[in-house]
Amino acid sequence: MAGTKEGGRKAAMKNLAKDPNFYAKIGQKGGKNGRTGGFAANPELARIAGAKGGRISRRKKVTVAPVAKNDVTLAA
Repeated sequence: MAGTKEGGRKAAMKNLAKDPNFYAKIGQKGGKNGRTGGFAANPELARIAGAKGGRISRRKKVTVAPVAKNDVTLAA
């Protein structure tokens, strides 16, 4: 792994020098390894996961005090 931007450029150039299709091959692997499924294919699974996330949320609950309809204050 490169430690700097310049090192990253050198590593990329070295990879391309060894194989001009280096990054294209990596991209193909990602596309081939993908499987249809997960939340896109199963909305019920997405609903269950969302409910779990909501239960363990670290956000604090915000409560808003109700305002009476007749409680209007005009600034002078």
